[in-house]
Amino acid sequence: MIDAHVHLWRIGRNDCRWPGPDLAAIHRDFEVAELLEEVNAGGMAQALLVQSQESEADTRWLLDIAAGEPRIVGVVGWVDLAAGDAPARIDALSAAGPLVGLRPMVQDRADNWYDDPALRPGLAHTAARGLVLDALVRPRHLASLGRLAARMPALTILIDHGAKPEPDRFEAWAQAIGPLAAHRNIACKLSGLLTEQPAGEEDPAVVRGWMDLMMAHFGPDRLVWGSDWPVVTLKAPYRQWRDIAWNAVAAPDRPAIFGGNAARLYRLART
Repeated sequence: MIDAHVHLWRIGRNDCRWPGPDLAAIHRDFEVAELLEEVNAGGMAQALLVQSQESEADTRWLLDIAAGEPRIVGVVGWVDLAAGDAPARIDALSAAGPLVGLRPMVQDRADNWYDDPALRPGLAHTAARGLVLDALVRPRHLASLGRLAARMPALTILIDHGAKPEPDRFEAWAQAIGPLAAHRNIACKLSGLLTEQPAGEEDPAVVRGWMDLMMAHFGPDRLVWGSDWPVVTLKAPYRQWRDIAWNAVAAPDRPAIFGGNAARLYRLART
């Protein structure tokens, strides 16, 4: 089984600027040894590293870690996809280690960010190399993301954290994410969902409602579980979130959602 969404960082190194002191509980270094302890205790066998900084230095550090640890099955990194030399940068990172995807951090950018023509060479090269585009977005970005999926059907897109639904705006989120299921090159990550709930109001039933809707639209073959560790620890221990998700998924669908889909979509060679 594969945890398809985990982070590592060293505060003040490898261009690490987040999290800041305002997030005191996670404002410290998180290293691979601690990660693997959590993954093992949570009943998972392998993990996929996802960048947390808009930095190629951060990505190269993660690639170095993955190259030396067989239980790390790949890295979703970062490149400035609007840069004129984005294809060359992607090639360089791919040569440096097990790069399996790229994640521009779009959550605080313009609603139509994916429509920018400057992104097209980098995104086309992402697709040509068989890399996944992880979409760190909010519901307001989903229309633009859908247009991208239609323009580039060869590009596999994974929506991180279910596009960050808000508990008090379920209908707006549902109306935004539902139509994207028509694009067969789009899948969703069941990650980061506990974190979207206000402090002190964490309710597994709300998370179950989000998961049920994504299951209804995308089906068990286009959902991927990830812990979002260590960010998830702001709301719950690793194992608690894993158990909430595990119990929300029907037994026949667990092998796919908790590993098989990640291996297929990211074309993982180490599983």
